[in-house]
Amino acid sequence: MARKLIKRFFSALGPGVVSGAADDDPSGIATYSIAGAQLGMSMLWMAWFTWPLMSAVQMMCARIGMVTGQGLAGILRQKLPKPLLVTFCVALLIANTINIAADLAGMADAAELLTGWNAYFFVVVFGLAIGVAIVRFRYHQIANVLKWLALSLFAYIITAFMLHPDWSEVAHATFTLSMPHDEATWQMMVAILGTTISPYLFFWQAAQEVEEEKSMGRRIRTRKNTAGEIQLTDRMMDVGSGTLLSNVVMFFIILTTALTLNKHGITHIGTSKEAAQALKPLAGDLATLLYTVGIVAVGFLAIPTLAGSSAYAFAETFDWSHGLDEKLKQARAFYGVIILSVLCGVALDFVGINPVQALLWSAVVNGVLAPFVMLTILMVASDKKIMKDKPSSLLNRMVVALATLIMFAAAVGMFAVM
Repeated sequence: MARKLIKRFFSALGPGVVSGAADDDPSGIATYSIAGAQLGMSMLWMAWFTWPLMSAVQMMCARIGMVTGQGLAGILRQKLPKPLLVTFCVALLIANTINIAADLAGMADAAELLTGWNAYFFVVVFGLAIGVAIVRFRYHQIANVLKWLALSLFAYIITAFMLHPDWSEVAHATFTLSMPHDEATWQMMVAILGTTISPYLFFWQAAQEVEEEKSMGRRIRTRKNTAGEIQLTDRMMDVGSGTLLSNVVMFFIILTTALTLNKHGITHIGTSKEAAQALKPLAGDLATLLYTVGIVAVGFLAIPTLAGSSAYAFAETFDWSHGLDEKLKQARAFYGVIILSVLCGVALDFVGINPVQALLWSAVVNGVLAPFVMLTILMVASDKKIMKDKPSSLLNRMVVALATLIMFAAAVGMFAVM
């Protein structure tokens, strides 16, 4: 019996784990590193606080995709005026492209540390490699690679344990809520919420549920019976595991930088390269190696998610042919958005932007945009007609409503103290 449960658990892992792991992209790593460097362990409590909120939102998006057989933007067309939905798509594309630029810069800096080669070389190589892979390979091939890349996140957990922290002090900080008291802390709270509960993950999660069904030969739109309870339960395990991993990694990144950078007065980080270099004398060569390798690996996981979510949003809004199983000539506009986003991300890295500040501000933009998108998701998930008499549970809707209110309040609080 136990063996069957374990087998079922691992077979259920898929889009939820990929989405959760993609949440800890170089943008997330930079944001959490800045939080730990500037504020020490005072933000550790956000890891357990955001997990149920993130899990509830991602499961709601997964349920929408599984039950309706459509991506999020395609369903939102039934609830929102098209100009408003297009505005959401444009804002998502801008935030994602900035995020891609900063992720590429973070990956390139890490690769430069590992090899000694110029970072700009890696920006181009990584950008081209990711763009070609998305266009060239099919969904199941990409999904399998992304699932394995999620293992790279354990590097940050290992790094924290290597520092031998005082666990009683860590526990006290973890369960002591430290509310923002100034502009910088409010901004950091919004950035953490924005990089943890991110709009691009909403669109990606729902779209991947449809892709999963297609890859298994099932077209939900043409099926009389929509996703069953077994499939929905399996996805709950998948999403719960992915979001738990995401928030555990957030916890250990904040802890690592709090115990090293903050403890030694290093509170200002200009690039991910600076963060890794600062770790070296404080945490050792192996810790620095794990930190930098992790950045490169999760970048390869996150950038396809970022570019893909923008493409799905536009394709579903304008009813373009789309999907990672489609060939380029069959879905030119869909792949065009992906290619444009990646190329613009590469170009931005050659105009002298500060990658860490760009990452932080893209997280803030996501933190402001997310609650508006979440409000519309909640409306869809509560609609019995759209959800084919399988709306999200009352508990799920209550948690997502709470998450929406918290993110609205955090954004208002940030603007109030500016």
